[in-house]
This record gives sequence, structure tokens and C-alpha cells, in this order.
Amino acid sequence: MYKTTDVLGYKVFSGSLADLDGSRQNLINTFSPNSYGLALTDEPFRNALLETDLLVLDGMGVAIGSMLLRGKNIKKIAGQDCFDYLMAEANQRGWRVFFLGSSPATLSKIAARAASEYPSVVTASYSPPFKPEFTAEDNTAMIDAINAFHPQVLFVGLTAPKQEKWAHQHRRRINAQVISTIGNVFDWYAGNSKRPAPIWVKLRMEWLVRIFLRPEIFKRNTGNQMKFFRDVLLQFFHLKRIN
Repeated sequence: MYKTTDVLGYKVFSGSLADLDGSRQNLINTFSPNSYGLALTDEPFRNALLETDLLVLDGMGVAIGSMLLRGKNIKKIAGQDCFDYLMAEANQRGWRVFFLGSSPATLSKIAARAASEYPSVVTASYSPPFKPEFTAEDNTAMIDAINAFHPQVLFVGLTAPKQEKWAHQHRRRINAQVISTIGNVFDWYAGNSKRPAPIWVKLRMEWLVRIFLRPEIFKRNTGNQMKFFRDVLLQFFHLKRIN
């Protein structure tokens, strides 16, 4: 069992990626105030998060919630951190890595950069059709492409919450040791967009920089984030009363 901290009913991973159990398949998803809010009205997404092997903290709000409710500070492990760690492991072990999602042009950039930075990693990819929902035929084509390659690591970049639900629904049909959903990392790694500078990440203020870089996303997600902080405060004051 992995070390976790309960935050509003979600078991948030509070260990190190080095703790990964290589004897079984692991599904890794990220958890943020926005994903909490989305899951309140999306049961398949909620189940995907609850049944994740490593639900890693991606967002200062969850860390604040953990400190208020449990007195524990959880280290942030963003999608980029998962990508960097797993690619380094794959390079050291000579693993095969599959990228699912994004456009053929972006996947080509990813493959070229990975070949330069991780020369011992063998990569392959699949660009699924751009549509709100995949058909059974679409899903079979994706799974067949993945399994034919026999990867140790599968990165899924289909945007949230689509990627989390897809990985959760099909994980038992996928022959990969690690399945990791990673959001915007494909675009960052391909150079299509930039992640905030490392100093902001280290200071846990990456969210603030993103507000200025992508204000439309912040506005779109504000309602979900407020639901998270509302429920944290409600539980905090409830715990204060009973203690």
C-alpha cells in the first residue's frame, strides 16, 4: 500500500515516486481543486480519481487543504514531475514508452526531443481522432496500437477529465506497467507552450504565473476551485466543533 493523506475523501499520494511498486500495474493521476470540483458532477471522473493507484498532488490548494484538515504538508508532484521521473527511469532501464494523444505534429516533436534527451528509450505514439467521445472502434484502435508496442510506460495526454476517465475505463485491457495521465505536458515538452520557470515551481507559485499566462483558464476553473475551498472550510470548522 502507498502512503496517502485523506483530503475530502480522496487518498492523495504523500510518498515519493521512487516508491512505485514495479510488481503490478500502476495508474497515476493528478489531483487539484479544479479536478475536485469537476468530480462533484461527473461520477465517472470521480470514480477514476478514487480508484487511482497514485493520486498525486498538483495544485497548492490541495496542499493547503491537507494542512488545514490533517496538519500534513504534501509534496507537489505535477504531471511534469511524473513525466521527468518516468522518462529518466525508462532511460536507465531501457524501457519502451508510448505517447497517446495530441496531434501528429506534436507527437513528432516529442519523439525527436526524447530521442536526444533519453537515447536509451524506445518510443512510439498514436494520435486519436479529435472528438468529444471515442467510439468502441476508436478505443480498440488505440489499445491495439499500445499493446502491439509492448510499452512499460504509457503517457495519456487527452486533456482532463477525458484522459483520466479513458485510462480508468481501459486500464485492464492495456499491457503497460505504468499508465500516467499528464495534461499539458505534451505541449510543454514539444515546445508548443512553456511551463513557468523552475523558481516559481519551487516556490509553489506556478498557479499564480499561469493566471497571467492563461487568464481564460483561471476564469473557467474558478467555480470548481471555490467548491474545493468551500468544502475544506466546512470540514475544518466541523472538525473544530467536534474536537
